[in-house]
Amino acid sequence: MGESWSWRAFFDIVTCASITIKKKIPEQNADHFPPVLRLLEKRQELADADRGLRAQKEVFQATMAALKQRREQLEKKEQELKGSFVRFDKFLQDAEARRSCALRRAAEARHRAGRQEAEALRLRAQLEELQRERARLQRQLERLEPCARLLRQVLEQLPQFQEVPELVARFDALADTQAALRLTERERLRELEEARAQLQRLRDTWQDELLRQGQRRAQLLDRLEAARERTLHWESNWVQIQNTAAQKTLLLGRTRMAALNLFQLVCQHQRQPPALDIEDTEGQLEQVKQFILDLSAVLASLPQAQPAAPAS
Repeated sequence: MGESWSWRAFFDIVTCASITIKKKIPEQNADHFPPVLRLLEKRQELADADRGLRAQKEVFQATMAALKQRREQLEKKEQELKGSFVRFDKFLQDAEARRSCALRRAAEARHRAGRQEAEALRLRAQLEELQRERARLQRQLERLEPCARLLRQVLEQLPQFQEVPELVARFDALADTQAALRLTERERLRELEEARAQLQRLRDTWQDELLRQGQRRAQLLDRLEAARERTLHWESNWVQIQNTAAQKTLLLGRTRMAALNLFQLVCQHQRQPPALDIEDTEGQLEQVKQFILDLSAVLASLPQAQPAAPAS
């Protein structure tokens, strides 16, 4: 395609040169010049035309060489542009990949930051709750510190107890013993009342039968003797019951005195006046028991507060 265009351009240039030469030569009358002169003129014209054509050919060849060089430069630039387009496209793809990776990493970072922020808020709330709980326990410990001192003093005064649960168990046993003693006392009193009532009934029956039925005197005497024997037996039992009751009463009195002393110690350490009657032993033991249980629960929840060693 480039070669056909070059020949077409060459013929166009030659045609234009011929037309130009013909325009430059003035039209002369053939009759004015002889044939030799016209031949010379024609030869001169041909020589001029040939020189013009050669000059134009040289110009054309130079132009064609320049165009060829220009075309080669343009093709080279076109290849360079194509390579630049390919590299730019690759650069855009790499940039898009890096941008997608950066966006993904940023999204992951935001998500991770959100989780960390939520975890930090949860931990901060938990820390505040633990601090409030610690302050509450500290206040409770300060409030119950006199009770702890009282318990240590009680353990020092009672060397037979090594630990607080032993002391609580001892008080429970004392309370159970007191309840059992009261139940036994009520049963003995009931038996005594039944024996007295039966004895009274027997006496009344004997007196009535003696007055009303003389003919049954012997039978009544036998019954009287039997009643006397039973009376002696019940009186003996009554003496034994009285002795046992005296011992139990003495033990009960000591128990009441011990319970009263403990109750007064508790009231003194709580800085409260005794609100119970001096005879209300069950209430006093219940107050002491509740005090020891509360103090034991506090000491069990605070392992750093070790109980003092009992005095040797």
